[in-house]
Amino acid sequence: MFPGKLPLKAIFRICLLIAALHLVGCGGEDASITQRFAYVANNGSNNVSAFTIDATSGALTAVAGSPFVAGTGPLSVSVDPSGKFAYVANFNSNNVSAFRINTATGALSAVAGSPFAAGSGPFSVSVDPSGNFAYVANNGSNNVSAFTIDATSGALTAVAGSPFVAGTGPLSVSVDPSGKFAYVANFNSNNVSAFRINTATGALTAVAGSPFAAGSGPLSVCVDPSGNFAYVANFNANNVSAFAIDTATGALTAVAGSPFAAGTFPRSVTVDPSGNFAYVANDISNNVSAFTIDTATGALTAVAGSPFAAGTGPFSVTADPSGNFAYVANNGSNNVSAFTIDATSGALTAVAGSPFAAGMGPDSVAITATIN
Repeated sequence: MFPGKLPLKAIFRICLLIAALHLVGCGGEDASITQRFAYVANNGSNNVSAFTIDATSGALTAVAGSPFVAGTGPLSVSVDPSGKFAYVANFNSNNVSAFRINTATGALSAVAGSPFAAGSGPFSVSVDPSGNFAYVANNGSNNVSAFTIDATSGALTAVAGSPFVAGTGPLSVSVDPSGKFAYVANFNSNNVSAFRINTATGALTAVAGSPFAAGSGPLSVCVDPSGNFAYVANFNANNVSAFAIDTATGALTAVAGSPFAAGTFPRSVTVDPSGNFAYVANDISNNVSAFTIDTATGALTAVAGSPFAAGTGPFSVTADPSGNFAYVANNGSNNVSAFTIDATSGALTAVAGSPFAAGMGPDSVAITATIN
């Protein structure tokens, strides 16, 4: 089904990924933030590393008690907009671990009832901008699990009608900043499923025209902060597809010039909070491609000096919500590369002390956006 480098990581290394991320890295910032934390899902050691972020330098310091136990084969981590909860997709145990974040220390404690059942092979988890819903791309069952989030406890409850059918081999899910649409990268069917979100219930309905064709092996999808563009890292094609989003319907249209060349086996794509730069983690070339974004058209242009060296096997990249730093989970070297982002050019410079040690096989990194 997917190529691999190591026996156990055949499911992950050369074709499976996160995150997300995250995914995660596609949101904005809150001026009230006093301390940010970074969380890393370690696939090989079945836990989550937690770090405090130095707001001046971007350096990472391990949180007391870190790492924290997750399920089996954690591949993706996402934090809610309030900075109170973290969610981890556990590929091998078919569930999602939920944690409460100590907003003073960054330590994690399991939410009552955690873990929560998902589909087969949950690969990516994303929390919507309202913090009301969580979505999980299930690689093995070709669908998306949708949950409501209890704002007090962080517990997850399945949305009526969940799971919702996606394409073949969904690996990544991303919600647009308005909270109206969700996008899923389907690795095996080479396309992106688009859904309208019922903002009252969290239920998903396919957008007209969905799925939309991407490149070969789409592994990660990210929506820019304006909600006007979506970017997809195509693992097998060594490039990035760019789409304009119809903000009324959620439909995708290819940007002129798309796809844009990336490094070897791109696994993850993120957009910085300003919406001016996109970053792509390239697994086999061990680097990060950086692009400037034409905010009128969505087209990508390589940043001078790109690509920038990372660790071995970079699986995931995300930008700090301040827009000052970028972090890369290096699956092969068991660490996290930290970079400062040049606000004018988008160029990356390694933070002093980088890379920072994580657990075994880090696959995904997420950063808190707000501390209440």
